[in-house]
Amino acid sequence: MAKYSRLEVADVMKNTGLVPLFYNDNLEVAKKVLKACYDGGARLMEFTARGDFAHEVFGELNKYALESLPGMIMGVGSVTDAAAASRFMALGANFIVTPVFREDIAMVCNRRKVLWSPGCGSLTEITRAEELGCEIVKLFPGGILGPGFVKAIKGPQPWTSIMPTGGVSPTKENLEAWFNAGVTCVGMGSKLIFKDQEGKYSYDKIESLTRDSLEIIASLKK
Repeated sequence: MAKYSRLEVADVMKNTGLVPLFYNDNLEVAKKVLKACYDGGARLMEFTARGDFAHEVFGELNKYALESLPGMIMGVGSVTDAAAASRFMALGANFIVTPVFREDIAMVCNRRKVLWSPGCGSLTEITRAEELGCEIVKLFPGGILGPGFVKAIKGPQPWTSIMPTGGVSPTKENLEAWFNAGVTCVGMGSKLIFKDQEGKYSYDKIESLTRDSLEIIASLKK
């Protein structure tokens, strides 16, 4: 069962402004990535479940977070149907993120009062998601739609909370463009979860990038 209510999760998203996201099928590697983000100040993690037996890795990773990383809120991304959403919620997922907008996922998450963030690419999809109780909409693909799209949405719908994923990087210029456009938070993957030239995770770099990104975001939210 989820440990945090959807409003608690939404508040942490709004207050910190950053949701790191990654996937790795090796539990020990996943723990080190999660710990690096946590030590950098992140208090949310979206585990993008894109591989076979991803639910098993997530279940153990969530247990690790509960035991060793106080205040870390674990969620699952790349969820494509209600059955998968239900499985991950049974493993303690505190939020569900999807690449597309699906009403069946909305219903199972709402039933358990778990925050869900659907991938939307139009104002019509965003409005429908909000009508079904969505607190924070995932703008996807963020790199294609861009900050200008966010700014245009916030004009007629200033109440809409948006989290772009894709096209977000840990630089002041990039983050400034998104937050000045009016996003609530950002989802950041490969640009934050850094790998060296040999394709291995650099945990110290992940920690420092996370810390620097949070500091930039905090300054932009003032």
